[in-house]
Amino acid sequence: MAATTKTELLDVARKEFDKLEKLLAKVEPTQALIKDEDNTSIKDVVGHRAHWIDLFLGWYTDGLAGKEVYFPAKGYKWNELKRYNAALRETQKDIGWEDACQMLQRNHGKLAGFIEDRAEHDLYGGPMKGANNKWTPGRWAEAAGPSHYRSATKYIRSRLKALV
Repeated sequence: MAATTKTELLDVARKEFDKLEKLLAKVEPTQALIKDEDNTSIKDVVGHRAHWIDLFLGWYTDGLAGKEVYFPAKGYKWNELKRYNAALRETQKDIGWEDACQMLQRNHGKLAGFIEDRAEHDLYGGPMKGANNKWTPGRWAEAAGPSHYRSATKYIRSRLKALV
């Protein structure tokens, strides 16, 4: 169930990030780079999760500024996520395992700071500006952070089992 308060959002963000961080500590650098049948590695998933936090923060900032908000990104529609994610993997191909983990840590810090710096009504008082839907900034933050952390944890556990 989605968080509906700032406190719940901070709690779920910390909880899911802690789980992911503990799991990442168990991943060997060589394991992190092995591609699966979809040409995706654990490192790619970590870089992806870090990137989507930046996307969310950009959407929020652009919406508040009255700028056009591109969902998920300029030149892409939601039904083109496979193409977008493939382009992201290409863009991030030279990022190493340690750098991907540091980028996720840094962006999680940005997300937590974003949440902490917002009043309850800023997070859950109405739809996010520019989003053109009913989701609040808090709901978008949860999708970019805790929900993505949860799916990354699930993927990584599965990959680690497959690699033994």
